[in-house]
Amino acid sequence: MKKWGFGLIGCGSIANVHLEAISGIDQARIVSVASRTEQRARETSERYACAWTTDYYEILANREIDIVCITTGSGSHGRIAMEALHAGKHVLVEKPIAMSTDEASAMINLAEEKQLTLSVVSQTRFFPHHQLLKRMIEEGNIGNLLLIEVSRPFYRTQSYYDEADWRGTKAEDGGALLNQGIHSIDLLLWLGGKVKSVAGRTATQTHHMESEDMGLAILTMENGGFATLMCTTSAVPGFPPSINVYGDKGTIKIAGQEITHWTVPGIPLPNYENDKTSGNAGADPRNINSTFHSKQIIDFIESVSLKRKPAVTGEAGRDAIRLIELIHRSSEQGGNPVPFE
Repeated sequence: MKKWGFGLIGCGSIANVHLEAISGIDQARIVSVASRTEQRARETSERYACAWTTDYYEILANREIDIVCITTGSGSHGRIAMEALHAGKHVLVEKPIAMSTDEASAMINLAEEKQLTLSVVSQTRFFPHHQLLKRMIEEGNIGNLLLIEVSRPFYRTQSYYDEADWRGTKAEDGGALLNQGIHSIDLLLWLGGKVKSVAGRTATQTHHMESEDMGLAILTMENGGFATLMCTTSAVPGFPPSINVYGDKGTIKIAGQEITHWTVPGIPLPNYENDKTSGNAGADPRNINSTFHSKQIIDFIESVSLKRKPAVTGEAGRDAIRLIELIHRSSEQGGNPVPFE
């Protein structure tokens, strides 16, 4: 069995989640990590018994490395991913995939040209209750989708934004929608299908920063249904994300790791894994574990091995970015609907 060599660029808090996941996968081995800070790179390498460097180009040049995980700040995802693809590496990028749809498209096109696999971390798709909800929708068990309500009422203190100069900036962070809301947005698109038009509003209400701390949207879906979206970092003290799905035959509601309502004709609520250790990051962005990153990384390895599309494609990452861009565009136009194109 081939052991795929992994290199990781960026040794912040989310890097530990990736490295813990990779270290528990039989088909994977951690070859090297890179950080701009020597001490952080060295400490990380000691923890995971791998090489380290402060020059990530050494990762890109290392022939033992097949797959590069990019866990740097959001603003550098696109640039480093392009360099990794040019170097012939398969690439898994932490969310968001990039800071714009143009940047994401360039990554997708290059990956196709080089016949390499590109994916973005959307580990919440792998939560058992989200998988169950997806299956109920696809099998038509709750009927035609009438409305999907998605909410991410998080809380971040001003000190959270102040402790890193990139946080809250448009160029490097992207605000409540792109940073915190991206997982809920990915789930909405994964569950609800294609979007026809978007009406959105954004505001900065409780923080001193450049980007929004509140984003709202009403979506008209191509299937004739609707969706609503709310993402914020101003909801004291911070709450779990929620998804409510209403079909013309039934309803399923989810809050955090719990299915809180189940009306599915003829199908009782199945037993499902409820991993309370995963956290919801509503008040603490570090309150996550590696379980579902591991599931996605295993899928990614299988997609590389079998030369198939990963469960989360680069195109899916781009669609989430596009929706956020259109929410901002609509807001700038007073909340008037704009087509999703």
